[in-house]
Amino acid sequence: MATPNTFDLSGKIALVTGASRGIGESTAKLLAAHGAHVIVSSRKIEACLDVVEAIKAAGGSAEAMACHIGEMEQIEAIFKSIEDKHGRLDILVNNAAANPHFGPIVDTDVSAFQKTVDVNIRGYFFMSSYGAKLMAAHGGGAIVNVASVNGMIPGVFQGIYSITKAAVISMTKAFAKECAPIGVRVNALLPGATDTKFAAALVKNPAILEKALEHIPMNRVAQPDEMAGAVLYLVSPAASYTTGTCLNVDGGYLLV
Repeated sequence: MATPNTFDLSGKIALVTGASRGIGESTAKLLAAHGAHVIVSSRKIEACLDVVEAIKAAGGSAEAMACHIGEMEQIEAIFKSIEDKHGRLDILVNNAAANPHFGPIVDTDVSAFQKTVDVNIRGYFFMSSYGAKLMAAHGGGAIVNVASVNGMIPGVFQGIYSITKAAVISMTKAFAKECAPIGVRVNALLPGATDTKFAAALVKNPAILEKALEHIPMNRVAQPDEMAGAVLYLVSPAASYTTGTCLNVDGGYLLV
């Protein structure tokens, strides 16, 4: 008797934001490797095209679409393009994020505050709203919001970023509760310290990194590929009864 592949995404249409590098890039490549047609998205189309070419070279299916999720008109435009071209969306990974301020929370200026809120809260909210409606119209789907362990324990010098990621965790649960009846599952990934350009202020500063590792039982930072597997699970048939979950992938950080 053949064992069903519960991680098979063949025929699925997936949109991954912030997919030009880091966790988003690794996730896009892994979803494609498991059969999904992946729409690789970030603010700049050129960086997305490199990821698309890598996916195609590995035998996968992908295309690039630019979208700045801090701009409402761009959110509306990408979902219209997806519906016009593919007629549906099955998977949405909200990974694009902003963290323009690294320093004392009291020194956060209005511009940095607004940019972080616009992308990390308003962007995720309306990406999820548009995505869920498109999914529901065509049989359902799965959304994963990339939050952060900082949404549970605020990161030092990452105040407004941590606040927005706490909001993403709450948002995930609210969408999960209301979208379950329309066939849309909504979960969150909570990465710990990961070696990406986005987290360079942490992982590339030896003094800060040494201090951070004291709070990580596995005593190292993660690689982006180590986050992608968790996203694959959450969007796959293997997680068909999983919604509203916030999955920590943090080397034990939240245990300390």
